[in-house]
Amino acid sequence: QVDVVESGGGLVQAGGSLRLSCTAFGAAGRIFSISRMGWYRQAPGKQRDLVATIGSSGSTNYADSVKGRFTISRDNAKNTVYLQMNSLKPDDSGVYVCSMPLRSVWGQGTQVTVAS
Repeated sequence: QVDVVESGGGLVQAGGSLRLSCTAFGAAGRIFSISRMGWYRQAPGKQRDLVATIGSSGSTNYADSVKGRFTISRDNAKNTVYLQMNSLKPDDSGVYVCSMPLRSVWGQGTQVTVAS
């Protein structure tokens, strides 16, 4: 089944910005508003790491490496979670995956490449 679908990735220069979107469909959409959502990143040769999460109440947490540069937000009316990424660095590159981590729901990911 299609659960969550990401979009917004691409190739940008260092210092640029991207906004990623993730929309939940079907059963995932019906429980979106009560679910914690997260963005995770997997770079080549590295483990998949948490980037940011947002709870159903709006509480957020971020990896230390992105604090002050990335912002996670959600729009429950659209069943969509966003990741605004500013001041991008080459080390931010990787496949960004959207998840309902407490429900074991994972998207296919969207590629982000930051050129130096």
